Amino acid sequence: MASVFTSPVSVSVWAPTNPRLQRTPSTSTSMSVSLASSDSQPPSEDLDPETTATGDRSRKDRRRVVRLAWEKLVRWSRSWRSKTKIDVLERTNKVVVLGGGSFGTAMAAHVADRKAQLEVHMLVRDPQVCRSINENNFNCKYLPKHKLPENVIATTDAKSALLGADYCLHSVPVQFTSSFLEDIADYVDPCLPFISLSKGLELNTLRMMSQIIPQALRNPRQPFVALSGPSFALELMNKLPTAMVAASRDKRLANATQQLLASSHLRISTSSDVTGVEIAGALKNVLAIAAGIVVGMNLGNNSMAALVAQGCSEIRWLATKMGAKPTTITGLSGTGDIMLTCFVNLSRNRMVGVRLGLGEKLDDILSSMNQVAEGVSTAGAVIALAQKYNVKMPVLTAVARIIDNELTPKKAVLELMSLPQVEEV
Repeated sequence: MASVFTSPVSVSVWAPTNPRLQRTPSTSTSMSVSLASSDSQPPSEDLDPETTATGDRSRKDRRRVVRLAWEKLVRWSRSWRSKTKIDVLERTNKVVVLGGGSFGTAMAAHVADRKAQLEVHMLVRDPQVCRSINENNFNCKYLPKHKLPENVIATTDAKSALLGADYCLHSVPVQFTSSFLEDIADYVDPCLPFISLSKGLELNTLRMMSQIIPQALRNPRQPFVALSGPSFALELMNKLPTAMVAASRDKRLANATQQLLASSHLRISTSSDVTGVEIAGALKNVLAIAAGIVVGMNLGNNSMAALVAQGCSEIRWLATKMGAKPTTITGLSGTGDIMLTCFVNLSRNRMVGVRLGLGEKLDDILSSMNQVAEGVSTAGAVIALAQKYNVKMPVLTAVARIIDNELTPKKAVLELMSLPQVEEV
């Protein structure tokens, strides 16, 4: 490379730009050395003052445009906040949380922090967890290192927990929801809004939570909201910035949920696409298992990117066939939740996949976990839905076959890579 920079050709690049740098026969060698030592940059005296001034003005103009754009955004934000109603939180006196798992606990703590006078009752089934919350303000089984607000109260009595509640946050795992709600249906007010935190599909019936809850409560008009998005309980407890989507066919209820839950560290967007939000939230858990298998088998970053991209397409194909909006699948509750669940170690479903990829048996994995990985149960339901709507879903189908012990992860990879080379859709 040195011969390139010290050749006469390199001199001729700069010499014509300034009369003072014209070569003479006696100075060609020294000139080439001088140019080589200056990293092929023109001398400072060659900079045109007019060009320099123009460049400075251009930079200042760009900065001004950015500053004005930011100031406009801030003004819009302040104007919007000044119009935002907070009467929902002011009118709310009691919130009940069904389920004492990690996310239910985190949401209970979040709501309790919103207003000190608010009563937040957690209906739990484990007496030890109940005592731990009431006596020490800790959930000894889930999130044991995080102290809960004083206004979080635990109980095992459904009647007292639901009595007088203004809102219900439902965090019972999908596969147990129907039987759980049927047992307490007599204590549920028919107008009590249910905000579902659970993600998945019921295995035998293929029902979503928006279908399970009203049917289990024997009330087709039970107010319903699906709350979903990229949100780990641990980070919510640590008050790290988080964003979620509240989806309801009742716009006023979606807005009320937004007012109830939105805070300085939790953004709540609203949507009317309940199907899209629920299907994305359910299927991303199955895709996370596939992503974990890639990690466990050490297949590399290329395969991870290809697998998740294919999985996103499969979720979009099925969801839109079921009536979902494509923008929901590419938004916060779709792609946002998929990225978090597939790429971060805190994901239970991803960890199941990692261990499957390492060669562990599914029964051993599940027996060692103290929380539910919804993707394991949802996988079979997803394939049934795919058949119902005539959608090809090779990645998610492979996960279901691995879970059913009909295919090894290694064999699944070979079969997926042997699929026909087709046009991307």
